[in-house]
Amino acid sequence: MTTSSDSGSNPAAKCPFHQAPTQIAGTGTGSNHWWPKQLRVDLLNQHSNRSNPLGEKFDYREAFKQLDYSALKADIKATLTSSQSWWPADWGSYVGLFVRMAWHSAGTYRMVDGRGGSGRGQQRFAPLNSWPDNVSLDKARRLLWPVKQKYGQHISWADLIILAGNVALENSGFRTFGFAAGREDVWEPDMDVNWGEEGSWLAHRHPEALAKNPLAATEMGLIYVNPEGPNASGDPQSAAAGIRATFGNMAMDDEETVALIAGGHTLGKTHGAGPASHVGEPPEGAPLEQMGLGWQSSFGSGAGPDAISSGLEVTWTRTPTQWSNDFFELLYKYEWEQVRSPAGAIQYVAKDAPAETPDPFDPSKKHRPTMLVTDLTLRFDPEFDKISRRFRDDPQAFNEAFAHAWFKLTHRDMGPKSRYMGPEVPKEELIWQDPLPTAVHNPSAADIAELKQQIAASGLSVSELVSVAWASASTFRGGDKRGGANGARLALAPQKDWAVNQRAVAVLPKLQAIQQASGKASLADIIVLAGNVGVEQAAAAAGVSIEVPFAPGRVDARQDQTDVPSFEVMEPVADGFRNYRRIAGGPTTEELLIDKAQQLTLTAPELTVLIGGLRMLGGNFDGGKDGVLSDRVGVLANDWFANLLDMGTAWKPTDESAERFEGRDRASGEVRYTATRADLVFGSNSVLRALAEVYASADAGRKFVEDFVAAWTKVMNLDRFDLKA
Repeated sequence: MTTSSDSGSNPAAKCPFHQAPTQIAGTGTGSNHWWPKQLRVDLLNQHSNRSNPLGEKFDYREAFKQLDYSALKADIKATLTSSQSWWPADWGSYVGLFVRMAWHSAGTYRMVDGRGGSGRGQQRFAPLNSWPDNVSLDKARRLLWPVKQKYGQHISWADLIILAGNVALENSGFRTFGFAAGREDVWEPDMDVNWGEEGSWLAHRHPEALAKNPLAATEMGLIYVNPEGPNASGDPQSAAAGIRATFGNMAMDDEETVALIAGGHTLGKTHGAGPASHVGEPPEGAPLEQMGLGWQSSFGSGAGPDAISSGLEVTWTRTPTQWSNDFFELLYKYEWEQVRSPAGAIQYVAKDAPAETPDPFDPSKKHRPTMLVTDLTLRFDPEFDKISRRFRDDPQAFNEAFAHAWFKLTHRDMGPKSRYMGPEVPKEELIWQDPLPTAVHNPSAADIAELKQQIAASGLSVSELVSVAWASASTFRGGDKRGGANGARLALAPQKDWAVNQRAVAVLPKLQAIQQASGKASLADIIVLAGNVGVEQAAAAAGVSIEVPFAPGRVDARQDQTDVPSFEVMEPVADGFRNYRRIAGGPTTEELLIDKAQQLTLTAPELTVLIGGLRMLGGNFDGGKDGVLSDRVGVLANDWFANLLDMGTAWKPTDESAERFEGRDRASGEVRYTATRADLVFGSNSVLRALAEVYASADAGRKFVEDFVAAWTKVMNLDRFDLKA
């Protein structure tokens, strides 16, 4: 292309591409500008093979087995003390930085919806890579890059980040509880995690609202709480409510909370050498030439003794690279006075204390002990104080509490222990891992065939058979791999008491009788098998002969193996698959349906075919008629789609809530059907309607059955990690 003036009087005329093209993919005013309430069906398209450079055949579990684990740990250990000029190590060690990196990777987990956490390596992507609370963790990952580069796909970033934290703790002299690999990387940011509705970073959330909300942090952009206290108040006691709420949303009790805060603050320091105005844009907003590194500082050298991260300048202990009980010793040894860091942040310094904490870069310098506002909360809140004093007086109790809490923090979102890999997996089973007993049944093909006959002869309807299996399996959450049919926890508290499950629970006695009489399979297997029998009967009634795949091997959990408090929060607010909604207000029913489908790791076509099939099978939670757009309940035909899209029916809401609708014959005015928002969205939303049209077509009969069976089987096996190993 020629653009210089020597090409003639009108160079643009000789070059059709003299200007940058204006029609760039993804630019321009998007649909969500015009229709901001547009349903996010695209959430179901995340993390597909189109974004995965490793392809469908890559098996991380197999790749990890080839890893030289000892060599990997040795290389991480060497990295800890290989100080780099572009980001010098405090006291010659990156121990504190690597602990913080792992802590903040795991610390986004929320028990209520199972999302967040370290399981996908999301700290590499926005928004987490640019959160104010993650300032300078981009440096930690760059320090680790040579290790990641050396071992390639034998270790995921998600695993490496957590392992680096463990190695850092071990290098400081701490004995960890163990480490399990098994976190597989994704290659794009999660779109499904709700970080909050605020339009700016660090907007304060009231603790009472936080306690009722699945969000983990008190302010958007933080991992936990504002270290300067609520709204930077500087008041240690007022921070207690927020600390309990945010750690509670991660399933941590008071002892675990105190142990994690104190343990995390035993090593390393914060950085606030100068005014925060010197700090540049985070990675996502940084200039191209910074190559993904953010927060470039113009204060002095911008690093080492001039580093500005949080704006706080705190060193908690006299041994910041070695594990000790010094945090608690100093917390109670001195009285504390409020001061400002060089960056202007509120912190505390020990009153009348000698200079006894080491300077990170000048061995000849010492400083008075310092603490964060929220550190002092562990002393001044009465309940935290009891635990802190016990840990001060019993260092071994503190060590054990931190070891267990750290393992829980960094492994909570990994799912059952069967997914763990590596030589350092602890043998002990923990209640939060949702443990399962050893399998005692091994049904043969003949046993399964006999059980299916007994189920078919039980007198249970197609609707009842399908409902009990769906209620059991559909508790699965892709975020933290909890729930599912394995364990038959539908028969245990709290699931047996959920309102959405009452119809399904009523079916259990007949299935339990079959299980006890035969002794050939677990109740969990029989529950799923019952659903399969119902689907096969319904398909046969539609003229399609099909066998639903079944993989035995599920076991039955005991009540004492069930962490009731953490299962209670899993009770669904809504389940559009069963036309159920427990709480009015807030997100729309259709938004909650997409949320549920995303938790079940379903694609949009799978969501569509399952809704249509479950309606035809009579799968409503109460056996009601809403959304059952056919008089052939129990027949797996495509009536639901055809009738939903039939222009002979006009729909109107039955009241001002617009949650329930009547469909009337346009000519006669006669009521044909009733339905909910979870039904009509497949006619109103353009994406879902396009999918519904496929199954409404005259030639879709067999395809509908086959696609439904495939999606059904996927849901039944979501928690069968033994089949995927």
